[in-house]
Amino acid sequence: MFRILKKEQLAENIWLMDVEAPRIAKHALPGQFLIVRLDAEGERIPLTVCDYDPESGVVQIVFQVVGGETYRMAALEEGDSFHDIVGPLGRPSDLTELSIDELKKMKICFIAGGVGTAPVYCQLKWLKNNGVDVDCIQGARNSSLIILEDEMAAVSNLTVCTDDGSKGIKGNVCVALQQLLDEGREYDRVIAIGPMIMMKFVCQLTKQLGIETVVSMNPVMVDGTGMCGACRLTVGEDVKFACVDGPEFDGHLVNFDEAMKRMTLYKTEEGRLYLQAKEGATHHGGCGTCN
Repeated sequence: MFRILKKEQLAENIWLMDVEAPRIAKHALPGQFLIVRLDAEGERIPLTVCDYDPESGVVQIVFQVVGGETYRMAALEEGDSFHDIVGPLGRPSDLTELSIDELKKMKICFIAGGVGTAPVYCQLKWLKNNGVDVDCIQGARNSSLIILEDEMAAVSNLTVCTDDGSKGIKGNVCVALQQLLDEGREYDRVIAIGPMIMMKFVCQLTKQLGIETVVSMNPVMVDGTGMCGACRLTVGEDVKFACVDGPEFDGHLVNFDEAMKRMTLYKTEEGRLYLQAKEGATHHGGCGTCN
């Protein structure tokens, strides 16, 4: 059992939880994710790591209520427990593989949208703790949906934007990025994490500008091992699986339109059968059979 030590509502339908998970906290790195289950019969819910503390054995998760299982999850209270948590899963951010000297020479801008703020915060905090200074754009539809603003500002040079102009720059994250560039900022890399449609348009802009861009893909996941094929996507000419090959990829190579269409199809049995027939041997990342 994995006990909930802290529960906090960040915005409407968005919750933060600190969970006791010593072995996961000891091995987690920025960019990785977990899969949680409320009970033995529960649906597997993939969640990126927002924060982790190896000394206290705590991992922090942020989630949005979007269906029945996350609704049940939001009803849990401090002292309650998850039945199981698997992780850390996925590949860590490649930033963790670079030397600190290399990182300090890079000009990096993170772009966080919605609950994508949580995995961005994890990377920003890691960089800050290693003495690396970076910019960050945090965007939402309106001010009530801006989460973790103080925490984000403490670990980055933060710029906030909202679609309706209720906080920060009026406009989406692409408008904010263009404004920073017009003001004279220069970037070697943009790292965008948020809704898939947001990442698509960020990549369209940065491709025109010639700025290397990394995205963290969040398609439907089921088992987190590449066996089920739910998170299959096309990156360049290659078939990849977000749970084992990612979740981070070169944003200029990701086929976002295919990924978004596939997410919709995978939600129905008829759609899954269609994908199985269409994708053939590449439908799965490991098992090669469809249950």
